[in-house]
Amino acid sequence: MTANEIRDSFKKFFESKQHAIVPSAPMVIKDDPTLMFTNAGMNQWKDIILGTRDPEPRRRADTQKCLRVSGKHNDLEEVGHDTYHHTMFEMLGNWSFGDYFKEGAIDMAWEYLVDVLKLNPADLYVTVFEGSPEENIPRDDEAAKYWAKHVPEDHIINGNKHDNFWEMGDTGPCGPCSEIHVDSRTPEQKAASGKTGRELVNQDDPQVIEIWNLVFMQFNRKADGSLEKLSMNVIDTGMGFERLVRMMQGKHSNYDTDVFQPIIKAEQDITGLKYFTFEEETVSPISKEQDNINVAMRVCADHLRAVSFSIADGQLPSNAKAGYVIRRILRRAVRYAYTFLGQKDGFLYKLVPTLVHEMGDAFPELKAQQQLITKVIKEEEDSFLRTLDKGIGMLNDAMDKLKAEGKKELDGVQAFRLFDTYGFPLDLTELICRENGFTVNEEQFNVEMQKQKERARNAAAVENSDWVELKPGEQQFVGYDYSEYECEILRYRKVTQKKNEFYEIVLSATPFYGEMGGQVGDQGVLVSENETIEVIDSKRENGQTVHIVKQLPKDPSAQFMACVDTDKRDASAANHTATHLLDYALKQVLGDHVEQKGSFVSPDTLRFDFSHFEKVTDEQIREVERMVNDMIRQDLPRDEHRDMPMEEAKKLGAIALFGEKYGDKVRVMRFGPSCELCGGIHATSTGRIGFFKILSESSVAAGIRRIEATTGRDCEERLYQMEDILKAVKSFFNNAKDLQGVIQKYIEEHDHMKKEIEGFQAQAVERAAQRLVEKAREVNGVKVITCVVPMSPAAAKDLAFKVRAAVEGSLLCVIGSHDNNKPQLSIMMSDDMVSEHGLNAGQMVREAAKLIQGGGGGQPHFAQAGGKSVDGLSAAVDKVIELANL
Repeated sequence: MTANEIRDSFKKFFESKQHAIVPSAPMVIKDDPTLMFTNAGMNQWKDIILGTRDPEPRRRADTQKCLRVSGKHNDLEEVGHDTYHHTMFEMLGNWSFGDYFKEGAIDMAWEYLVDVLKLNPADLYVTVFEGSPEENIPRDDEAAKYWAKHVPEDHIINGNKHDNFWEMGDTGPCGPCSEIHVDSRTPEQKAASGKTGRELVNQDDPQVIEIWNLVFMQFNRKADGSLEKLSMNVIDTGMGFERLVRMMQGKHSNYDTDVFQPIIKAEQDITGLKYFTFEEETVSPISKEQDNINVAMRVCADHLRAVSFSIADGQLPSNAKAGYVIRRILRRAVRYAYTFLGQKDGFLYKLVPTLVHEMGDAFPELKAQQQLITKVIKEEEDSFLRTLDKGIGMLNDAMDKLKAEGKKELDGVQAFRLFDTYGFPLDLTELICRENGFTVNEEQFNVEMQKQKERARNAAAVENSDWVELKPGEQQFVGYDYSEYECEILRYRKVTQKKNEFYEIVLSATPFYGEMGGQVGDQGVLVSENETIEVIDSKRENGQTVHIVKQLPKDPSAQFMACVDTDKRDASAANHTATHLLDYALKQVLGDHVEQKGSFVSPDTLRFDFSHFEKVTDEQIREVERMVNDMIRQDLPRDEHRDMPMEEAKKLGAIALFGEKYGDKVRVMRFGPSCELCGGIHATSTGRIGFFKILSESSVAAGIRRIEATTGRDCEERLYQMEDILKAVKSFFNNAKDLQGVIQKYIEEHDHMKKEIEGFQAQAVERAAQRLVEKAREVNGVKVITCVVPMSPAAAKDLAFKVRAAVEGSLLCVIGSHDNNKPQLSIMMSDDMVSEHGLNAGQMVREAAKLIQGGGGGQPHFAQAGGKSVDGLSAAVDKVIELANL
């Protein structure tokens, strides 16, 4: 069976078991503060498991795109070095929310693996939770009893808490789990090892691996560590798709299946290097060099998938949060291709067509975003390769210094600086150093790395107490229709972050819009008979609005009126509606390829990111502004459709965004020709926006442009500011009527005078060069020229080159110059001083620059350094002569 056939068979099997087959959620999570990426199939069902969303339909199944690179599930450094770890992977899963439990999950898993896929039962082993006396949890005898229907007793293995008790996090739903392991060794390998599959389960044997985990959620972990029963039992299963394909295709490595082989074949075609499969390695052992090539190809094939799917879901590489994770993955692949595959230019982007061909049918977002994915990856590769070159230059300088000092070990602090600044992992630094006869102090490096981790951990540390539940129930959101509403507090908890304490409150009903989809959360107050509590922010978490307050009400059980700050909401709503009009106008002016790639909407400003592959011209910006403002003047009314079936919304022409998760029912927001799926707060009509003005247009990544704009009252204030500036400028020119003409005349006069001054300076430099050559002193056949003069850096450089042009060979010229109290040291030598005397201007200037409290560098024959101390210039010039040792 092919990978695509196996994926389809899973869906069809569970569809026959009355499961709703649902699409994969985006791999990038946008509205969950606790997660950056989907790292398990259950992430999209968190709010159901936590009881904040209707569980219907109670049976579901899907194949979910997942990414594991950080936090609890950190597989990144394993990837490429073994046969089964991945960053991005597919998780086949089935769920039951209060429907079947352990017996049903176990029976269905067995039926699919053995009866449908025909896996050999003798190769299957299962684990059950052995229990935890300290938490008073007994062994999971119930699961063991159901497994005994299918496997012999010696294939049922007790597992510890680490392997067989699943937890969502430090707090929240949890429960015992059963893992299904497959012994994929050949008969020869089994005979040679002398060990049964049972003995190798969970022992990191690459051929005895877990393929399916059945989680039986039945507890809730509280902040104090205690457990309580969940109100609804939940089945959450996850099977690694890549591992399953490996079993079905009789391979011993995930990378030898048709999931990865087409990409690896493309890598071989591009590099001209060979990849050895697991079977080929077994027949004929490979060299260390070939092993490095194999690892690099696996790394590139895996990381290509992770980066491409992330970009397709709307997450671009960047220096912050999720974007940084994606950049780190991509750079790891570039580094392996650079070091072991000989790829000094962009390489990964050339593999995108193969990935799209293989997976584009199952995941259409890849096809739709292929051009963007390719362009972003290429630009990131080119940028990092330039950074690598800088880092290698820095490392070469460090090794030159070690050589001069007679040392053989690179300081671990320097190695960490290379990692932190240039993305050089330790093993790359060690490789380059080893090739040049040096070692690296790994212990110092690890100390610096630990310091950084501690800083990051302390900065991000958040301590949540348990929820204090006052009343049972689910929250009702009424913010589309009301800005004030009567409510009660359902539950609250204390949150501590960076020594600051605040409280999160969940109300029975709320008009507050929690931050989501790029729109900031509402602010306002909670008012009771006796007090008013300020709501400083509101966020969306697990399908409900969480209200942030600095202090709890004195009587949390009181009746409250939740009141939104309508001035801020109206301004935010106007800006949000303006982004919809902007999106429509951009498509009209630039073309249908324009797609929203991100937005930020607050009461004060709006930001809109979109796909476009060149700078938007001033004329196009003006055309977009005119179109948006025309729709504002038309005062188009808000045409809202709630709970509309997705198919009907598509017929209306509603625009859906890649990387967003939509349900069967959606909310459609129309303003005249603009029609989008949107859950945010909007103006009642376009006229409420007032006026629209684009402030800037820029690039944020390859193929992604950003527009920042403003509306309404802020536009008016900016108009007044521009008017005041224009009046002030006019006053400088005696309120000239033709201000543009007068300024143009002044510029032309300035340019003319500048050219005259530059001519005078060039003549002065020419005369100075002649005088210096005439006064040159000769030391052992070398013309030595020194001076300390007031001169600009550019003039000093020009002077040095004029002196060199005037002296034929055997020249050492040292110029100390200062301009605006800033010193500069310039060293110029003839070529024979480098080749025959072994001098290096770059090294000499770095040493001498210490006397002017500065630093610099350059080429062997010419180098410059700047500094802070003018007083040290003469001494620095003398130091150069001393270093020359003529």
